[in-house]
Amino acid sequence: MKKLFVFVTLIAVLLSACATMTSAPVKMTDQPTDDRMHDETTTPSAMIDTPAWFAAKLTDARTGKIFSINDFKGKVVLVETMAQWCTNCMQQQAQVKAMHEKVGAPDDLFLIELDIDPNENAADLKTYVEKRGFDWLYAVPPANVTREIGNLYTAQFLNPPSTPILIVDRKGIAHPLPFGIKSADDLAAAVKLYLSE
Repeated sequence: MKKLFVFVTLIAVLLSACATMTSAPVKMTDQPTDDRMHDETTTPSAMIDTPAWFAAKLTDARTGKIFSINDFKGKVVLVETMAQWCTNCMQQQAQVKAMHEKVGAPDDLFLIELDIDPNENAADLKTYVEKRGFDWLYAVPPANVTREIGNLYTAQFLNPPSTPILIVDRKGIAHPLPFGIKSADDLAAAVKLYLSE
């Protein structure tokens, strides 16, 4: 089933790439650099308006509490799409944890992981999170949220091994980071930039 999910995701990525060849693409790299980490030319115009998925009700897999991205208006939110089977995701989450320790867990920074694999559920996600000692928000989003994320930020955001992450700034604007595993230092630099606004 996981192979089928990866195959379908790859087809979606290819179709999205073909459909967006005339627009400014989101730059992709395995190793983000300081100048590309915040290159505004990589931010599609669709990211300027508050997307509908920000209002979607999500359930924290650890606590059962309901939340939405809109609950964090005026804060900085780091959002990663992931899957439990994805080893790159696990490595990236370890870097997110290290980044959180580096920036000192400020009250105006929130971390959210969205498990986008339609074959995974909240109960298994809770076990996954508790086993690894991650203490931030994890949720399984509804299919319409997953679709909107793929439509707004490219289908690559539906490919967990590419470790897609975006940062929602205090104004509610989403800033996708380069694809590939980002180090704790790179994540800390990106987050600090938006925390200082």
